[in-house]
Amino acid sequence: MTQERAARRDQAVRAAVEQGLVGAREPVVCLLDVAGIRACAERLTAAFAAVTRGPVLHAFAVKATPLVPVLRLLAAEGLGCEVASPGELALARAAGVGPDRTVLDSPAKTAAELREALALGIAVNADNPQELERIDGLVRSAPTRSPIGFRVNPQIGGGSIGAMSTATGTSKFGVALRDPGAREWVVRAYAERPWLTRIHAHTGSQGMPLELMARGVREVYELAEEINAAVGHRRIDTVDIGGGLPVDFGSDEGDPGFDAYARLLRDAVPGLFDGRYGLVTEFGRSLLAKQGTVLARVEYAKSAGERPIAVTHAGVQIATRTVFAPGSWPLRILPYDASGRPRDAGPLVVQDVAGPACFAGDLVAQARELPLLAQGDLVALPDTGAYFFTSHFSYNTLPRPAVHGYAADEETRDMRFVTLRDAQTLAELVAESGGAHARALDGFGRGAARPHTP
Repeated sequence: MTQERAARRDQAVRAAVEQGLVGAREPVVCLLDVAGIRACAERLTAAFAAVTRGPVLHAFAVKATPLVPVLRLLAAEGLGCEVASPGELALARAAGVGPDRTVLDSPAKTAAELREALALGIAVNADNPQELERIDGLVRSAPTRSPIGFRVNPQIGGGSIGAMSTATGTSKFGVALRDPGAREWVVRAYAERPWLTRIHAHTGSQGMPLELMARGVREVYELAEEINAAVGHRRIDTVDIGGGLPVDFGSDEGDPGFDAYARLLRDAVPGLFDGRYGLVTEFGRSLLAKQGTVLARVEYAKSAGERPIAVTHAGVQIATRTVFAPGSWPLRILPYDASGRPRDAGPLVVQDVAGPACFAGDLVAQARELPLLAQGDLVALPDTGAYFFTSHFSYNTLPRPAVHGYAADEETRDMRFVTLRDAQTLAELVAESGGAHARALDGFGRGAARPHTP
């Protein structure tokens, strides 16, 4: 599978050059492997179907790849959506994902967001006691068919990336179960609310050991059992275990490992898989990361301090985490020549690969051994299908690049492309930067105040 994916990527790079998707006029483009997305979704559903007797909803974390065509493709493969903002909910609805396959998570839901979700019948996971009180009032005023859960933090510790660790002692998410009186409060909250039927925990993302993730799931399962025993019947019927399966960014060999993780959970928490509970998962990065590639042209090749530097159009705007935290988010660099063929021969030279932004740290690779890159060559950043080019950073008002899906024609085996997101135009950049209000400050603050025009 990994060799097939790499071969498809090489074919797509070459075809992107031949078909003019990347070049002097379009110096950066983003590509998604459609066959890879489908195959990964199939592996996820099969892995959990093999270990559990209960119903499972795999709700894709929209934040990972917020592209409507991708959400629609995943929905066709049986997945739902986990959303954490009004914008993500709008994307899920635009993709045709039904309320019964949508889960709303966020630590800062407004009353309006909650009211909309409960009116639509979307599953909601409350984050804190104040939010639960807000839901109390909404449920009293208007009955809802929404499944409602509560997020807890088992406080089991963090992984190797602190910013991705959501089950530490001071995480901002959920109710911290080991704080004094917190566990008892959670049990009472369920006993007092017949409509509170789910429980949710997400222990961390990239950098979390699988054993620690499994421990977090076990602690939440044990809490569900405690609550059901205290109530006297099965009040909690569904456990939302979040996502967070880490991705190997170091090679093409690492697949997400859904099978191994599902078996680990079954062995660690057998009662969760015996059919008494429904399951919700919220995987994102592990489904899409390895299906995406950024392809950028080397605009200039220069040197400083005798170190070669390849200046490209792929930098902080599409690889934000790598630029600001390269130790936690390293990316491979795959070199291609100007025709889109892999450059896998020749001596290796220590060099930097830089992006276009106007600050010195805009580097996607530093002191990396690669064939010496020349002007007009191409560099590919693989494993970027989640949280990279899909989460654009607008530094220097750099436009969002186009995103194309690719797949081989079933008959000719030629590579075909379909646009998933258009490249952002300069007119669109001006519009979102207040272009319609260009004269708003003309004379403002001098003399009599002008009426405000929204």
